Amino acid sequence: MEMEINSLYSSLCLEEKGLSKNAFAAAYKGYRKLVKRNVIDNPRYLTICDFSQSSKLKRFYLIDMDENQVLYNTYVAHGRNSGHEYATRFSNKPSSLQSSLGFYETANTYVGEHGLSLRVKGLEKGINDKAYQRAIVIHGADYIEESRLRELKSMGRSFGCPAVPKSESKEIIQTIKDGTLLFIYHPSRNYQLKSKILNG
Repeated sequence: MEMEINSLYSSLCLEEKGLSKNAFAAAYKGYRKLVKRNVIDNPRYLTICDFSQSSKLKRFYLIDMDENQVLYNTYVAHGRNSGHEYATRFSNKPSSLQSSLGFYETANTYVGEHGLSLRVKGLEKGINDKAYQRAIVIHGADYIEESRLRELKSMGRSFGCPAVPKSESKEIIQTIKDGTLLFIYHPSRNYQLKSKILNG
């Protein structure tokens, strides 16, 4: 699998796009495992949020695994209690206002206070399985737009949702809805040890 990971990482030009090889390797291993177990309804797309990076960088990667190309590389917010520029603290608890790491399957869309939004289901017990209960969703937000970075030199944070720029959110949500895989990465030792998907 290591050769496969290296080949894909190189062909997708992910190093140039800022995605760490460790993040991609973890995402791909989990993707392969979950697809093999038929956990994921739609294996075409793999979305990675690399929270080892600054929120000022484009750390959201939407990969078309069939066509072997990165469809979107953009900004993504972390929870306001996870850290300021960098996310360093993570929680599965309701009202924590923190991001949760790990693997998720996307679910249905709805129109709420942020417009078109996408529910996600946490696949890792004790790590992110309260995401639905916590109303952790993918939605568009003005506070994660590039224009804010130019004006205020910092990105806004969410209540724990992986919010994306409003200007791109509809296309992203429509692409990855209904059963694709989302992986939120951070080199947290606690997560790496607890994740049964990575270690199973």
